[in-house]
Amino acid sequence: MWAMKAYNHAEVYFNLISSVDPKFLKLTKLDDDIYSSFRETFKDLDVKLLRADDLKSDEAKEVWRSFCNQFEGIIEDFNYGTLLRLDCERDYTDDNTIFATRTQFFAVEIARNREGYNNAVFKPKCPKS
Repeated sequence: MWAMKAYNHAEVYFNLISSVDPKFLKLTKLDDDIYSSFRETFKDLDVKLLRADDLKSDEAKEVWRSFCNQFEGIIEDFNYGTLLRLDCERDYTDDNTIFATRTQFFAVEIARNREGYNNAVFKPKCPKS
């Protein structure tokens, strides 16, 4: 059941960033706090093109655990499983999706939206002439 819920969340999110300019999206009431803490902790993390090791190596897990735990009780279901795209210019596919926590998802996607990386999938509706 959780896998279906995670898939549905991913599908809704991708449709959202495909149709609404991502720079205007607010994913949580805490976007500013999540983003500043994320960039303070992960200064050089390339959110445009993540590697599995960026989330899953032993070293990365320790840093992420500490980062995520600061939001326990603040972000609802902060460690709930969700799906995250590795390459933000592509849709969710088997080879472009990794399992992550909700806090990791928010941190990466807020950064992608603010830093302009999700613009690659935004398809503005062209005005009719």
